[in-house]
Amino acid sequence: MSADELKSVNDLLRSLKAAERPGSWAEQRARMEASLSAFPLAEGVALQPFRINGIDAEWQARRNVRDDAVLLYLHGGGYVVGSIATHRPFTTEIAAGFNGRVLSLGYRLAPEHPCPAAIDDALEAYRWLVEDQGIPASNIVIAGDSAGGGLTIATLIAIRDAGLAMPAGGWAMSPWTDLTQTSASMTSKAADDLIITDVVLNEYAAVYAPGGDVKDPRATVLNASLKGLPPLLIQVGTAERLLDDSVALAGKASTDDVAVTLETWPGMPHVFHIFAAMLGEARAAIAGATDWLNARIA
Repeated sequence: MSADELKSVNDLLRSLKAAERPGSWAEQRARMEASLSAFPLAEGVALQPFRINGIDAEWQARRNVRDDAVLLYLHGGGYVVGSIATHRPFTTEIAAGFNGRVLSLGYRLAPEHPCPAAIDDALEAYRWLVEDQGIPASNIVIAGDSAGGGLTIATLIAIRDAGLAMPAGGWAMSPWTDLTQTSASMTSKAADDLIITDVVLNEYAAVYAPGGDVKDPRATVLNASLKGLPPLLIQVGTAERLLDDSVALAGKASTDDVAVTLETWPGMPHVFHIFAAMLGEARAAIAGATDWLNARIA
């Protein structure tokens, strides 16, 4: 680990955390867009915005990659902020190493559209890929970070419950899997985490969870059965409050007979992958994950 690289990332996070937090949802969304727009896009990745039955989406792909293999990406942002644009520098980095096309999805956000709207949109996109585009389920993988990581698991569950063919795998980065905020790391990692606060998470959870019920298994996926899900790759930093969300998800998957690989990255912040332009560990984690994904669709 490069101490200088990590220090630069942490200094950036401290400056963002020290800034006054915007009040309205629109202002919070705009701030996230502005904060992440400074990162460069990966070279050689073409962008094609479009819509899937009214849902914003974007193809991101290198030249000459497979048309019959797709990574469906679900961005993070607590289910209330974040977009295709905020995560484009990161998702194009994934596209630079993935052997198929990345489909970045702009699912509906709370509080305007609470759970299960995001799940419904992700399921709709999956159906469109399989039923309208003829992409074999065995050539599709689903990935997401933070809330998008939790949404990845919720979408896999929804696919299973709908009786559809399961995709080849799921990749969750620092997934938010327990909206009750009661894990040990929520307290033990509070001083280390320069991104997440319990106040913000509780605010996001209250407006996203169905009827405000944060224990609903569609929102807190740790309360759902994971039986029948495809292999999972979970990556998480050890300097984040959601560490135990990943550890618990891996344990739940194992108990439910799901093949799971858990990677804990020492000293890394929440969704450290986003800092690929600054951090060697982020690039290494993405490269390892894309190798894992490519092996799933081989």
